[in-house]
Amino acid sequence: MQPFIFLFILLVIGMMAKNQSLIIAVLFLLIVKSIGLSSKVLPYLEQKGIQLGVTIITIAVLVPIATGKIGFKELAESVRSIYAWIAMLSGIAVALLAKGGVALLAKDPHVTTALVLGTILAVSLFKGVAVGPLIGAGIAYVIMKIVDVFS
Repeated sequence: MQPFIFLFILLVIGMMAKNQSLIIAVLFLLIVKSIGLSSKVLPYLEQKGIQLGVTIITIAVLVPIATGKIGFKELAESVRSIYAWIAMLSGIAVALLAKGGVALLAKDPHVTTALVLGTILAVSLFKGVAVGPLIGAGIAYVIMKIVDVFS
């Protein structure tokens, strides 16, 4: 019963914050639990969910290449931009930080609870996005704005 109550509270928070992603995620989990699929679906999502999410985001990011909107010409032009180099270095930094995060969670799994709470708070109260790869873009954005101020 506790998981349902907790999820319901999160649903209310999502609705109050008008956070569609949180609402959809909670409703999905409530439905899975309600129709008795939790023993099959939840362990799979717990094990593979992050990878599936990253894969979907990667597909979305690669769509402009598949549609031809971004090609070798645009790639060559982009590496001449300071912003492209900032974005590339941000991507490297995030990947290295994530590597450290995986090691931390393996060593100290109870940190996961705090991470989940922090993510829920950020998503519901501050309109954050619970997606790791976007952090790199966010870091790049901030650095680009700093570069703009000084250029």
